Amino acid sequence: MEANTAQAPRIVEFVLDLICVHSYLAFTRFTRAARRFRESGGELEVVFRPFLIAPEAPATGRPLFEVHKAAFGEETARAITADKAFGAEDGLDIDFERAIHTNTFDAHRLLAAAAAQGSGEAMAERLFRAYMTDGLNIGDPGTLDRLAAEVGVEPAKDGGAGDGAVVREEINSMRRLGVTSVPLLFFKEGPTLSGAQPEDTYLKALRTPPVPVRG
Repeated sequence: MEANTAQAPRIVEFVLDLICVHSYLAFTRFTRAARRFRESGGELEVVFRPFLIAPEAPATGRPLFEVHKAAFGEETARAITADKAFGAEDGLDIDFERAIHTNTFDAHRLLAAAAAQGSGEAMAERLFRAYMTDGLNIGDPGTLDRLAAEVGVEPAKDGGAGDGAVVREEINSMRRLGVTSVPLLFFKEGPTLSGAQPEDTYLKALRTPPVPVRG
């Protein structure tokens, strides 16, 4: 009987927030690296872990400009708004002027629900784009329902995929692990990468054979 030499899928835990522009950059670059990895025959499982960079933000939303103005002053806020080049090298159309700062708890619930249905990566991309490009409030339940329909997934449900208590516990678990900023990528039996790394850095991490942890 021949031994099974097939390699197990690489598992990557991706800690992010959906209103974090650096998470969006990291996601975009990682997604491209993942595509190259899969095209070369690699198997990959991406597990999204939720993080709230603005846990006190209301779900009703507030223009990002106003948030920046309160935090950094009007001059800096206007400079951020005027920056149309951020993300351009990665092919992203990031519009800080239209962005609506909001609480992302329910967006994380939708992402968890989509992941359970096999569409986590597609849902993450749509949520990021909705916030960063389309100027949509991704804390609004009606908006989230429309985005779910676009991707073809069922919305989050208590007692099912995207259960609120489960997502809350995941957020708390990230805090207990000492996570204080995102993005953060944990490659199982491999490196941990923080910040928006270059695409080739992610690809190298995916292609590097995992090192089992010995007891």
